[in-house]
Amino acid sequence: MVFTSHVFIFYFLPLVLLIYYALPFQRNLLLLAASYVFYGWWDPRFVLLMLFATVVNYICGRAIAAAGPDRPKATVALVISVAASLGLLGFFKYFTFAEENLNRLLTTFGAGSIPVWRIALPIGISFYIFHNISYTVDVYRGVAPPVRSFRDFACFIALFPQLVAGPILRYNVIAGQLVQRAHTLDKFSAGTALFILGFAKKVLLANAIAPMADAAFAAESPGVVDAWLGVIAYAMQIYFDFSGYSDMAIGLGRMIGFEFPRNFDAPYRSESITEFWRRWHISLSTFLRDYLYIPLGGNRVSARRNYFNLTVVMLLGGLWHGANWTFVAWGAFHGGFLAFERMLGKKSAYAAFPRPLRVGLTFVLVLISWVLFRSDTLADALRYLGAMFGTGGFAGRSILLAGELYNPGRLLEIALCAALAFGPIQAMDWVNKLTWLRAAGLIALFAVGLATMFSQAFNPFLYFQF
Repeated sequence: MVFTSHVFIFYFLPLVLLIYYALPFQRNLLLLAASYVFYGWWDPRFVLLMLFATVVNYICGRAIAAAGPDRPKATVALVISVAASLGLLGFFKYFTFAEENLNRLLTTFGAGSIPVWRIALPIGISFYIFHNISYTVDVYRGVAPPVRSFRDFACFIALFPQLVAGPILRYNVIAGQLVQRAHTLDKFSAGTALFILGFAKKVLLANAIAPMADAAFAAESPGVVDAWLGVIAYAMQIYFDFSGYSDMAIGLGRMIGFEFPRNFDAPYRSESITEFWRRWHISLSTFLRDYLYIPLGGNRVSARRNYFNLTVVMLLGGLWHGANWTFVAWGAFHGGFLAFERMLGKKSAYAAFPRPLRVGLTFVLVLISWVLFRSDTLADALRYLGAMFGTGGFAGRSILLAGELYNPGRLLEIALCAALAFGPIQAMDWVNKLTWLRAAGLIALFAVGLATMFSQAFNPFLYFQF
């Protein structure tokens, strides 16, 4: 089930909200049941996998709390929790990848290959595994109390607004809300408005511009203009797709009393790669910082070790996105620039330039990285980058791509996306000051979005694959 489907909008969500506000108690139990239905809509078998991970980490969290000052026992429980969680993630997400690379190695040395076991990837496993890890680590560190009941913990892991694509919720942020949270008309209204804006981002912007990116990246010999326009389209697609999902998730959370953290803050207005990672997928950035970068020593180590830590964290962050060397290269690209900018004092090499130029150069670097992220193989990425910088032998634009890239409607769409992406107004801030005029505009926007949704083919959110 996806947010941009008639099943969710017309049946699932209204029914859940109706029962939720009709119940005087056991609301977390209702959310848990609804979340399992939501997740099991794709494949009920994977609900059992999520339940297994939930049970293991709940038991480990209880063991950590029961150990008290006995740190060795608490440490053992934490190690079991993290090992079990990462073991599940590693098996389902990287086992086939490891087999394929082993076969390449065996073939290189003239040995026979082994059969490759194709394993289905459970949707959202990367997100709910991180939620589990955040719980046991927070309890171990003493920054959050152990959950009071299995029901509440299972609700935290499976909470349907953020279950399959984030934002990544850290237990110490949401622990108190699992026990008690405020339900107000203003909060519900802001949540509804944010959901509508996220819905519009996905249906009216991301989905509409996706064919431009798909056509450019599928072309055998794109020209320079084709390649740049295609990767700009993809940059807009992934931003409005993922930020749209985050807005919808945060909005749904507010409808049921939760306050989730902001996940995007105008990332394409960044003046450096360092600033970009303070604005893009903020919940992932802070998770990697607090649960990986700081334990590695953070910036409390030598400069050389600090650069190493930044690079390793981003390499792992890239691999978290998918079992492909393109994601590793994407992580290495960002990790290298983060280390370089740290060496310059957290500034870019072009920090002395005027702000518009700093923003533009940062955006170009991000576009280069998106080629790595979008391409199926490293060879495809290098071919596309070659086209962008004129080494592919064709400097103009392809007649074959004219219909997808250069028709007035598509160009207007990409211009609108750019204006919104680089603009100062953010959805989370805009909904905090609702007026009757804005409400009327949102109703009209939602109506247009619904009409458009029914005319589009099934198009799930990009981050479902991660």
